[in-house]
Amino acid sequence: QLQASGGGLVQAGNSLTLSCVSSGRTFNTMGWFRQAPGREREFVAAIRRGDNHKYCADSVKGRFAISRDNAKNTVYLQMSSLKPEDTAVYYCAATPLTLIASQVRRGEAYDSWGQGTQLTVSS
Repeated sequence: QLQASGGGLVQAGNSLTLSCVSSGRTFNTMGWFRQAPGREREFVAAIRRGDNHKYCADSVKGRFAISRDNAKNTVYLQMSSLKPEDTAVYYCAATPLTLIASQVRRGEAYDSWGQGTQLTVSS
């Protein structure tokens, strides 16, 4: 139901955009999480369908931006000024619920997950 794509190998300082296409249901909140080797999964960004409200982790604020195209059932993660510490598998997540601030950063609030796409940032 969620198909993520767009990962790859980039040099530090460059930009890349991830995409996640959803199908089968209407997801009112969609987000991105990432997991680096040996580290726990962490929240990156989320966006709500109804009011387009966005949330972003402090670690990527100002460098990453989330957006969605409801007509295409797609959410994007535009990443710029990439750093080696951004290297991780990025997962798209979604829920039919309209999450609030206290919920969006919690992985358990989402019931659908994509397969993950690898981003490697070289120094």
